Amino acid sequence: MTSNRPTLGGLLRNLRLRNNWTLREMSERTGIPLSTLSKVEHDRLTLTYDKLLLLAERLNMRLSELFAEPADAVDPAVTARRSIGRMDEAVRVETKNYDYHYLCPELRKKRMIPVLARIRARSVEDFGDLVHHSGEEFIYVLEGRIVVHTDFYDPITLSEGDSIYLDSTMGHAYVTADGCEEALLLGVCSSADEGLMDSLMNLHPDRDAAG
Repeated sequence: MTSNRPTLGGLLRNLRLRNNWTLREMSERTGIPLSTLSKVEHDRLTLTYDKLLLLAERLNMRLSELFAEPADAVDPAVTARRSIGRMDEAVRVETKNYDYHYLCPELRKKRMIPVLARIRARSVEDFGDLVHHSGEEFIYVLEGRIVVHTDFYDPITLSEGDSIYLDSTMGHAYVTADGCEEALLLGVCSSADEGLMDSLMNLHPDRDAAG
């Protein structure tokens, strides 16, 4: 019966790969001949206790760390989650300055929120206070032109086909550029916060929400 327990060779190989070392680099760091390390990694040779102590000392590690598997060694569970984004099933937020359609609403605890936004606000005064929320976001201009206002950067104009990726904890607002009545954006908001959707909905105090 074959054991599933990791071998010394496998553990040393994982250690080397985690540090992006070649066999030659590991040999130079540890003082152990390259040919010896190669045989150990292929489980054709083992190391004595004193050699293991030397290896740990040269790598500035505890002996126990040599036998520790990486935290991500276990394959992540496959959840097989899937959702089709249909406009008539989106959560709609409609105000005088913008319409947001939050897609794929049936998936709970999402860490990525896709949204289709139609922007009508002509200025930051129309938009209101710059918004802040957890995570990061990506915005792609599908139609029209917008001006992106943020806390720490000068306003930037984006045209059809342009995009921006920004830190959502920084105050930000999207308004139409001069001469543009409306703009259509595709956005993705992402955060490790499982309550991201609730946070986004709280950004719309004057909303008329449906869906």
